[in-house]
Amino acid sequence: MSEFFMFVRGSFWHAAPIMVGGGFAVAIIIERVRTLFKVYPMQDIDGFFDRITGMVISGKVSEAIGLCDQYRGKPSADVTKQALLRAHQPEDLVESGIGLVVGKLTQAIQRRTSFLATIANVSTLLGLFGTIAGLIYSFEAIGQADPQQKSTLLAVGISQAMNATMLGLAVAIPCMIAFSLLVNRSNRLVAEVDSSAMRAMDVLRQRYYTVELEAQNSASIYSEPTAPAREKRKPKSKALEEAVVRL
Repeated sequence: MSEFFMFVRGSFWHAAPIMVGGGFAVAIIIERVRTLFKVYPMQDIDGFFDRITGMVISGKVSEAIGLCDQYRGKPSADVTKQALLRAHQPEDLVESGIGLVVGKLTQAIQRRTSFLATIANVSTLLGLFGTIAGLIYSFEAIGQADPQQKSTLLAVGISQAMNATMLGLAVAIPCMIAFSLLVNRSNRLVAEVDSSAMRAMDVLRQRYYTVELEAQNSASIYSEPTAPAREKRKPKSKALEEAVVRL
């Protein structure tokens, strides 16, 4: 371990980019883990949509929007809220608005995760660069040094090369593992947002169907005469026929 710190101190300008990249990677991992595993997921999403469905079908759209506000910052609640805010608009406008929100939320979910793969690749290449530089130093030192010092200089150069490789891999391996986990989690959240958008549209379609059915029932009640009314009309029509016959 002491040799590694001596390498960092002796090859600071070479090791510094790898260490800076590692620092950025740690910050990204902490922020993404907190966001994707704690902030964005919604507990009991099925219960949430059951409540939303009951409110919307019963005509309490404003209360459903208020319920979405209680889950502020949750992508599923945000896309549902935007759908409810457009409930009075035609269906194609609602779908286009939901599509815009889903695209925005997808970008927020996948934000900065791809940087981890870039840091991993660059760290590996910088470590390889340090390895080549250490070997070049070793062979140059061997060619110019005394025979008694050749073994010492060769060991120093090889040690520098191996430390450079180790530093690059020490940053790259955790970055690739974190990248795989975060991408998997991001894909699950994106699928959850898409599913929430479809469920929100389904709730609005159920509401439209309910309103249309109620309007049709109301129209049929006022347009068709009741049975007593038809019975009252029959004697008048018969009396009218008898009057016409007498005439």
